[in-house]
Amino acid sequence: MSATLVTNIGELTTLDPDARVLAGAAVVLDRGRIAWIGHPRQAPATDTVYDAGGRAALPGWVDSHTHLMFAGDRAAEFEARMAGQDYAAGGISVTMEATRAATDYELTRLLMGRVAEANAGGTTYLETKTGYGLDVTEETRHARIASTIVDQVTYLGAHLVPPGADGEEYTDLVCGDMLSAVRPYVKWADVFCERGAFTEEQSRRVLTACRDAGLGLRVHGNQLGPGPGVRLAVEFGAASVDHVNYLDDADVAALAGSWSGWDAETGTGEAGTVATCLPACDLSTRQPLADGRRLLDAGVQIALASNCNPGTSYTSSMAFCVSTAVLQMRLSLTEALRAATMGGALALGVQDQVGSIEVGKRADLQLLNAPSSAHLAYRPGMPLTGAVWRAGERVDRIAVGSAPLA
Repeated sequence: MSATLVTNIGELTTLDPDARVLAGAAVVLDRGRIAWIGHPRQAPATDTVYDAGGRAALPGWVDSHTHLMFAGDRAAEFEARMAGQDYAAGGISVTMEATRAATDYELTRLLMGRVAEANAGGTTYLETKTGYGLDVTEETRHARIASTIVDQVTYLGAHLVPPGADGEEYTDLVCGDMLSAVRPYVKWADVFCERGAFTEEQSRRVLTACRDAGLGLRVHGNQLGPGPGVRLAVEFGAASVDHVNYLDDADVAALAGSWSGWDAETGTGEAGTVATCLPACDLSTRQPLADGRRLLDAGVQIALASNCNPGTSYTSSMAFCVSTAVLQMRLSLTEALRAATMGGALALGVQDQVGSIEVGKRADLQLLNAPSSAHLAYRPGMPLTGAVWRAGERVDRIAVGSAPLA
């Protein structure tokens, strides 16, 4: 791997603890890492030079919540929801049937296409979940395939009780044979603690079993109404609780308390439970947008993620999430950018590796076809990604269109 100098950067937003914005900067990418940052005239010699032409640069997006391992389509459900039908978790079973019917080759092709689309939009670090298999064989198959393609895999056998199954018996399966089978392929476990999905007691059983198996924890919580998800996440020391649309004062206080050992100015200390906001999903389900402003003001670290899935958020555009956060969630541009980079890295426990442009970190970098990152919100919906490096390699030039259908 040759060293590359990316020079003549009009505005470099580092999103390191100091949140530096450097004008007329350059960055050296060497052996997959960021090797140097500074003024172009002082740059060391490299094998190749890329002239940014005055464009803005920032870290690659870190998307900490996706459901990319699926087949099929739920456009009819989306259309019905836009006509006034309420979202219910049961739609997951439709995707379950289509995904179970897909071959390994088809699922691999679909996942690779979606990852390529995300890369082309500036995303350089991706998590994805199982959860559309919902039996031992399928959950294991999906975890195995995903583990060869994305950066991190989360076990979400507790996504929905399959049609016709008994909730208690299925929870036993999630905590037992299914967990044992998927364990070699996953780093995290998640549970959908929500009406129509898993009760507080069932969620507690899942979190306990997965913690005892050595997995990190996450929770889908407080999406469709007030509930115990946030409190469970904090109690179990989960890395994140995701959705967080309905929060009371006790929920916010619990999340803020989990960050008491974190120094926000230096980005060091004991990380608490990240509140992951999923604005594209909120728009699609017509739920109130997660109150990221309230959470930040309380001292909670937040992340923005795409929640890319076929039912409620069929987009991997982190730029769309950032523009929505600025325009509708009342986040500042810097807050939204940080949530979509370092926030996601914190939620995945990799803040020392990705999420900011710092010497020694993985060389994940994106250039915008714009002079400043403000254009992400100033020109919402425009295709502004110009070039993307992941671990020092260009990844935006892969030919992609819409991910192929299974």
